[in-house]
Amino acid sequence: MELHIFTLSNFLLYFPCVILIHLLCFMIKKFRVTVPNLLILQTTMSKKQVIIDTDCGIDDAQAILMALAAPNVELLAVTCVFGNTAVENVCQNVLRVLSVCEREGIPVFQGCAGPLVGANNLCTDHFGGDGLGDVLEDRDPRWKEKIQKENAVNAMIRLVTEHQNQVSLVALGPLSNLALAVRLDPCFPQKLKELFIMGGNMEGIGNVTLCAEFNFAMDPESAYVVLEEFLCPTYVASWEYSCRNSLTWEFFEELMGQDEPAAAFMKKITSKCWAYSKEAMRNKRDVYFSPGFVSYDAYAMAACVDSSVVTETIRCPVRVELQGSISRGMMALDRTNELKKSHSVHILTKCDVEKFARLLLASVQQPQKK
Repeated sequence: MELHIFTLSNFLLYFPCVILIHLLCFMIKKFRVTVPNLLILQTTMSKKQVIIDTDCGIDDAQAILMALAAPNVELLAVTCVFGNTAVENVCQNVLRVLSVCEREGIPVFQGCAGPLVGANNLCTDHFGGDGLGDVLEDRDPRWKEKIQKENAVNAMIRLVTEHQNQVSLVALGPLSNLALAVRLDPCFPQKLKELFIMGGNMEGIGNVTLCAEFNFAMDPESAYVVLEEFLCPTYVASWEYSCRNSLTWEFFEELMGQDEPAAAFMKKITSKCWAYSKEAMRNKRDVYFSPGFVSYDAYAMAACVDSSVVTETIRCPVRVELQGSISRGMMALDRTNELKKSHSVHILTKCDVEKFARLLLASVQQPQKK
């Protein structure tokens, strides 16, 4: 006869299971909760809650598609900011991306039309005047009716307050909405779970000025405020990170050749854009980096969707330069603690390009078949 001794360790092991079983039985009996509903509840609870702040150009569209395709992401909202184009165009572009994926139910909010201080100097050369390659003709005349009435900054504060320490905020454009949010609610950053930023540079190599990356150069003061005052876990996908982890132009052709509406949409908006031309890049990006296809904003989104995509980071304090005549908007890394700052950010440096490529392929295979 085998003797079973009920020890304290056994009690601690099995007691939570017993409580969980009783709780499930109570829910089924009291609230008539079915097993399928419990599975749906579990799936919803395990999803990462995300807000995307975007100046929706072509690479933003790719990043939004990536978030929509991710089964582990619940996209709470998309907030719009000026940048690649006027904020009114940004709103329309986001609506277009959501429509392609049949996800019109996701709320879209209009935010800042210009930088925190100074004049708005829109740069319309990179992705065309409308931000999506100037190839789309059938614009929706009723787009304003589909945008939420609430301002993007107020919506951002409200949603993060309602879901404290649960929201991952992915910033893909100038950081004006974020800077204004912390001015209106100084506690806003500490309510976030984490922040992902596409922007800035590590080595003083610029893509819109000699020393500054586009998103930071468009609103240096906002970039400064965010990197000084957002003390939540922060991950920066810089311009160099994106360029040094590029994919082949052959992969780009494969990506655009997928047989789904999202792929057809991306193929159309990249078709006449010099930023997606191998030849045009030879005298621009290729001067500093190896030739390849780069979808800038998708790198920040990939880090949010699947943290294992990022294989190496630098953790250190940073500061955005505001005064220099050449270096204004440049992000400086303080790896020797000269600034004596208590807060550090994670600067992404290397990624698993194969995993990243798989996320890109999944992003254009939409809408998902039901």
